[in-house]
Amino acid sequence: MSPMLELAVVVPVFNERGNIAPMVAALDRALAGRHWEVIFVDDDSPDGTAEAVREIGRGDDRVRVIQRIGRRGLSTACIEGMCATAAPLVAVIDGDMQHDETLLPAMADALAADAALDVVIGSRFVAGGGTGAWDRDRVAKSALATRRSRRVLKADLSDPMSGFFMIRAPLVRALAPTLSGIGFKILLDIMTASPRPLNFKELPYMFRTRGEGESKLDHVVAMEYLIALYDRMFGRLVPVRFVMFGAIGALGVVVHMAVLAPIVALWGERAFIGGQVAATLVAMTFNFFLNNMLTYRDRRLKGTRELLAGLVSFALVCSVGLAANVGVATYLHSAQSNYWAVSALAGIVVGAVWNFALSSRFTWGRYGRRAAG
Repeated sequence: MSPMLELAVVVPVFNERGNIAPMVAALDRALAGRHWEVIFVDDDSPDGTAEAVREIGRGDDRVRVIQRIGRRGLSTACIEGMCATAAPLVAVIDGDMQHDETLLPAMADALAADAALDVVIGSRFVAGGGTGAWDRDRVAKSALATRRSRRVLKADLSDPMSGFFMIRAPLVRALAPTLSGIGFKILLDIMTASPRPLNFKELPYMFRTRGEGESKLDHVVAMEYLIALYDRMFGRLVPVRFVMFGAIGALGVVVHMAVLAPIVALWGERAFIGGQVAATLVAMTFNFFLNNMLTYRDRRLKGTRELLAGLVSFALVCSVGLAANVGVATYLHSAQSNYWAVSALAGIVVGAVWNFALSSRFTWGRYGRRAAG
């Protein structure tokens, strides 16, 4: 009879082929004498990360891979990995070897010793921990993010931005349907999604310098963190995706005017209609690509054919939304001509809601599902 599985280690990866073998070897040393498995969750890395895992897995049944096609995102990768194991304890650790895997046994021991404990967190900011070779700018950004996240947390964590922790698997499976999956800090998502404050313990570790690959902390990922905070604070009132869609729409107005104004200035009022058409097409294209990159990043359209089909779909949706905008505004203005601003605002809101609902369904719903396989 095979020994009972004690714990699983979930490793979200993207373009980390060079770190797979060192990670498995490091876990083998750190978890010697324990019955464990590692689940690499790969977002279809072009560098062959998933195949590197399979090569090792063919000779080591503790090593598995989930290769996600058409889906991206660190938090959702962690959720899928944590729900894919039968182990009673599940840890999340980055695939870049910057977290200290030797802390995993202490995390498991802490959970085994205290039945009331829900999660054990690796912290860089308790006594004995540290950020290693971080520069001053990154330390300042992390400190700012920590202060902001404490506003929505139900616990006084020293390192709420940590991506290194171990949690009881039944708990995370119970919370999974309520997790937003937005951004790159799954711990923050878990701590704020729980209907009760989670009992936690923090253990110190020293953050390492990356050896292989490139950092994933780009500006879009940082923005996703702010989006995740908004979602936890206000998402029930106004969905975060609608807020992003509306904000990009507002930027589109600026782009529209930036195109139209010089055309009218150069060629006069006779060029207004042509300029309006040109400005509309430019602004619509701008909105489409920015929404594709940010608002619908998890359903992002790729490839020339898919992008062109999505752009045409978006243009058709927005043309109907424009008609709804003008129709509602005209009707209200005829009923109460003294309040033209209110009528115009109502038309804008109706048009925005229409565009959001239909583009979510037909542009990034239809083609996004195709991309997801």
